[in-house]
Amino acid sequence: MNTKSIVIIGNGMVSHKFCEKIKSKTDKFKITVFNEEPIRAYDRVHLTDYFKKKEGDDLFLSDLAWYNEKNIDLHLNDPIVNVNIDKKIVESQQGVIVAYDYVIFATGSAAFVPPISGIDKQGVFLYRTIADLDRIKAYAGHARKGAVIGGGLLGLEAAKALVDLQIKDTSVVEFAGRLMPRQIDDMASATLQRKLLSLGLNCLLQKSTSEILGEDRITGLAFADGSSIAADILIVSAGIKPRDELAQQTGLKIGARGGILVDEKMRTSDPHIFAIGECALFNDMIYGLVAPGYEMAEIAAATICGEQKNFHGFDMSTKLKLMGVDVASFGDPFICEPDARTIHLEDKHKGIYKRLNISADGKRLLGGILVGEAHSYNMLLQTVNNHLPIPEHPEILLFSEQAVNGKSTGAGVDTLPDSALICSCEGVTKAEISRAVTEQNCEHVDDVKKCTKAGSGCGGCVPMLKDIVTYTMKQQGKYIRNTVCEHFEYSRQELFDLMKIHEFRTYDEVLDSLGHGHGCEICKPLVSSLLASLWNEMILGKGNDTAQDSNDRFLANIQRGGTYSVVPRIPGGEILPEKLIVIGQVAEKYKLYTKITGGQRIDMFGAHLNDLPFIWEELIAAGFESGHAYGKALRTVKSCVGSTWCRFGLHDSVSFAIKIEERYRGVRAPHKFKSAVSGCIRECAEAQSKDFGIIATEKGWNLYVCGNGGSKPQHALLLASDIDSDTCIRYLDRFLMFYIHTADPLTRTATWLNKMDGGIEYLRNVVVNDSLGMAEKWEKEMQRLVDTYLCEWKVAVQDPNIRKRFVHFVNAPDEKDENVRFDEMRGQKKAADWNATVLI
Repeated sequence: MNTKSIVIIGNGMVSHKFCEKIKSKTDKFKITVFNEEPIRAYDRVHLTDYFKKKEGDDLFLSDLAWYNEKNIDLHLNDPIVNVNIDKKIVESQQGVIVAYDYVIFATGSAAFVPPISGIDKQGVFLYRTIADLDRIKAYAGHARKGAVIGGGLLGLEAAKALVDLQIKDTSVVEFAGRLMPRQIDDMASATLQRKLLSLGLNCLLQKSTSEILGEDRITGLAFADGSSIAADILIVSAGIKPRDELAQQTGLKIGARGGILVDEKMRTSDPHIFAIGECALFNDMIYGLVAPGYEMAEIAAATICGEQKNFHGFDMSTKLKLMGVDVASFGDPFICEPDARTIHLEDKHKGIYKRLNISADGKRLLGGILVGEAHSYNMLLQTVNNHLPIPEHPEILLFSEQAVNGKSTGAGVDTLPDSALICSCEGVTKAEISRAVTEQNCEHVDDVKKCTKAGSGCGGCVPMLKDIVTYTMKQQGKYIRNTVCEHFEYSRQELFDLMKIHEFRTYDEVLDSLGHGHGCEICKPLVSSLLASLWNEMILGKGNDTAQDSNDRFLANIQRGGTYSVVPRIPGGEILPEKLIVIGQVAEKYKLYTKITGGQRIDMFGAHLNDLPFIWEELIAAGFESGHAYGKALRTVKSCVGSTWCRFGLHDSVSFAIKIEERYRGVRAPHKFKSAVSGCIRECAEAQSKDFGIIATEKGWNLYVCGNGGSKPQHALLLASDIDSDTCIRYLDRFLMFYIHTADPLTRTATWLNKMDGGIEYLRNVVVNDSLGMAEKWEKEMQRLVDTYLCEWKVAVQDPNIRKRFVHFVNAPDEKDENVRFDEMRGQKKAADWNATVLI
């Protein structure tokens, strides 16, 4: 019997998925793949990560051995130039002729290049392939100012690429009146624009580019309204057009505006030829996401194998992270009155915008938009797709992770039907994920990924995937390990102990020995925090610098507009006049906005990145040190004036607050922590609202722990009464080390205690009564952290290798960011005004 032949034209993600699908169904076809690129299929979804890759990293979807194992002939750098329908043969550019039974067009799309004068100048690039990125990377060394034409998804990804290449002065030019016009509305665009501006990315809307300026090389862009900007590198990402030229030459039917016409089986006008991905036009729609392309690959493979499956269109809901900013849209994001009731939340301070579209009868969620915070995206999407009931007051969905029948996101997976599509990229349902756990013994997300491929595409479904795995295991009565992330099979506590035993000192050592993969934004700062808690070494030391949160990376809090705040430590709030004068002189010299904080410190806002080392030097010379306002560490120990001045004061609260603050300064923990010392029960320092608070009594001190302010205020609870100062410090050493050893990442002390079996009684037994026998060990560990304390600001300004990172532009270190602008308010400069509004 003759083996039938399938020829695939193109070797992108959708082509590769078709190969996987057809090989999973049958081995009766001989498959030949022709690709015009010189490299095999790679992950275009994460194309921007190419600029951040380490040695040995790649984006390939499989190695060459995979094609050999699957008996797939792969021809690289050899596009098909002719398809002969009558003879049923294809011919490649290099003269290879292959007979076929079926042809799969997976030619994808090409960048749309607008007809702009000068578009062919040097320094103008497209953004579609790895070859494009290699050209951009090679040219970027000559560039200081960048521009991107196109404010859609791909345009913003291109802008991120320029930022990753250290071209901080980049502008996005968009013809429409908002960013991402196909995904988000005007208010969402405004929020996203403000967030991007704070990261140094300028957005120019309603701009039509008329000319690329310069002789041979680009020097700028001129616009139809007469304005212009300087730019010496430009990326054009103004949209896509389907690659249908070969199909048109072959005689297949093409849509009026391009695209190969296909039916619900992915068949073209020739029954032996199929089209999938961005080259295919179904119901007058080109689908530009990978998930519908994968579904098309499944339909085409199923049809060829005689299965009955149809393509019915695809939900274009999407969640992504642009330059660290969450952006998502789901369901029908634009439906409005009279077909729906719309609920808006806008918080300009935090850079959050949320929109929910509710059916006119208030019973169903129809769609929505999320910018700045999208934790609830997966459950909101499932609520839309599975017609789940919503709360009587649906606006609650804006403020919590999710509320469906009163349940949070994690618990909400039990409300989903088994048919709920969890991973749209791979078409994996809740039932398939649950079966992987119950029948295949997949008890970790990575195991489920390998078994079902769920979460292996864009990755947006991974949080819900994790919830379903956890829920299914709990239903079976199995123990749940609270692992850090997909790169470490350990909890935070286990990782802490292993790092200590093996004496690992860098993130790379920890990842190489205890983890796998390349790490992520969850595990990198977490491991960095553990290293700081263990060894108290300079956090910007080689091997740990790039793993830090952005604030820790620059030893300052980044503010709106791309500037930073400087907060020197003022223990107990006590400050000498000469030090106060220095703060005033520094603020005046560098034109900083000044404010006394709620923790009895002075905050100086509006510092340029270049100026930070110089500001720190002047403060250090006056006796100041870092206040760690940027770190998951001790912030302040607030105090009243105590017995020194107050007629009610029982003890010297200021001196004790200073002693406490100087003892625990710089100690890294799972989250920031704050303290206060009050000189009497009148509580002027508000000690009972802190992570640990101390209140004077006639016999000594009362020690309170695990109180928090913030979004969920909680009073601290009494741990010990009428203790002396030395005992109070011993208990605090034990309490803090117990917290550092056992709390989950980013967990404040109040939440840690709330989750603790036995609550405050158990905690008191551990800390005061030493029920675990760990007191002496914890006290020694804390003393070592105290003895090895170094001011990070001082180390940074004295170490040339660390200091050189504090520049806006690596190729122009003395220049400041011209995009940073301020307004005047009450005699001081300020960033843009903000407020928070909810519109129903």
